Amino acid sequence: MTENEITDKIIGCAIKVHRTLGPGLLESAYETCLAYELSHSELLTEKQKALPLIYEDIKLECGYRIDF
Repeated sequence: MTENEITDKIIGCAIKVHRTLGPGLLESAYETCLAYELSHSELLTEKQKALPLIYEDIKLECGYRIDF
């Protein structure tokens, strides 16, 4: 699959979730529904992935959390 095809699937899933749920909900609701749509679009994803942060010489294991 090309980058454009992947991008089209992701945007399509996001638009579907937004049209179905509408505005005003918590981010966690949209995230859960988007994860569902992406998994049914044959895209492999991971939610709330930890991204380490290096501060000076210290590596902090959970400096950030990436949504997807």
